[in-house]
Amino acid sequence: MGPASSLSTRRLVLFGIMIGLMMLVTSVSSRNFDQLFQARWALDHFAYQGDTVKMKLDNFSGAGFSSKSKYMFGKVTVQIKLVEGDSAGTVTAFYMSSDGPKHHEFDFEFLGNTTGEPYLVQTNVYVNGVGNREQRLNLWFDPSKDFHSYSILWNQRQVVFLVDDTPIRVHSNLEHKGLPFPKDQAMGVYSSIWNADDWATQGGRVKTDWSHAPFVASYRGFEIDGCECPASVAATEISRRCSSSAEKRFWWDEPRLSELNLHQSHQLTWVRAHHMIYDYCSDTARFPVAPVECQHHGRK
Repeated sequence: MGPASSLSTRRLVLFGIMIGLMMLVTSVSSRNFDQLFQARWALDHFAYQGDTVKMKLDNFSGAGFSSKSKYMFGKVTVQIKLVEGDSAGTVTAFYMSSDGPKHHEFDFEFLGNTTGEPYLVQTNVYVNGVGNREQRLNLWFDPSKDFHSYSILWNQRQVVFLVDDTPIRVHSNLEHKGLPFPKDQAMGVYSSIWNADDWATQGGRVKTDWSHAPFVASYRGFEIDGCECPASVAATEISRRCSSSAEKRFWWDEPRLSELNLHQSHQLTWVRAHHMIYDYCSDTARFPVAPVECQHHGRK
């Protein structure tokens, strides 16, 4: 083989590798708020400082932002520094949701507390409009003192909630048990801060102290690595567009991401043992008969 032929072969190999990478990484990823998100309501309650976005809650209004696009599968991450000091009665939420009465939704809700008491993190999952699947835990750090990463990983096998890349909840695909799984609706990414003192802190017993307003949540490190779904794409085409096939491969469909690895399973077991304070699966007053998924979720 001559030099020209060898060079041609190397070019073909490199081209093949490039095509393979393009097929694997066909997603959107950024750390810039303006590229991915937009203020959704109470625009005057936003402040922009370099790469940090701040939203405030006062006795006039809360605030919220949303992604400019919707996505099917992938991973979304944001770094949040929660309200400092007495945050009782406030809720800061970071979540994904589709539209309509049969919507899907994955929620992080950070429930404020009085000074010195730990923040509580509540997660919830809605499938086809049905929720009431709350879990609550306290964190192993003070989330108001510094930025920490909060992520949602979503593929056809599982939804994983992560805090600083530590899994705190897994919602597995149990279609083989007759349970629906969210894999047919594109979802937007949202965050908001609002007053919820009728329930957020100690069941509503502790109210918001407006003398401490404004309550400010800070955000940075915005990342979305998923399959973008333009509004022009029909709902029936979304799943096909965002699922791997012989022609294209998405990173979230890699077999290793179909379940937690051994280290992650140990991390989840530790979180549940040391930090979980409420699990709907154990609430016999609300669910005299435990929901079917409770036999499987988070028990790995």
